[in-house]
Amino acid sequence: MPAAVRALRGATTVDEDTSDAIHERVQALLREMLARNGVDHDDLISIVFTATDDVHAEFPAAAARAIGLGDVPLLCARELDITGGTPRCIRVLMHLTTERARDELRHVYLEGARGLRDDLPG
Repeated sequence: MPAAVRALRGATTVDEDTSDAIHERVQALLREMLARNGVDHDDLISIVFTATDDVHAEFPAAAARAIGLGDVPLLCARELDITGGTPRCIRVLMHLTTERARDELRHVYLEGARGLRDDLPG
């Protein structure tokens, strides 16, 4: 299959709203997304992060920059404030080029976000 633009989904939660907790969990999520899908740095196009309203201590993109992704376009936004939504949740939408088919991609949900999308291959 020729290379195509695809997107990977992922999410994690933090136990507390601190810069250290956000860095630790976002970096673990990004590393797992890259490793599970065999994605190289040069395959990345952009990464969009969203965070729930109870995450204030740090931009999730700062955690990505700290592990060498500063040359990848990064964007942070607010997640919708939905009643009953997962608290202290950070979601990721990673755009990349890959030769993998869409159904071969493995989306990653960690910590308190594990049950968010059980319909996607993990």
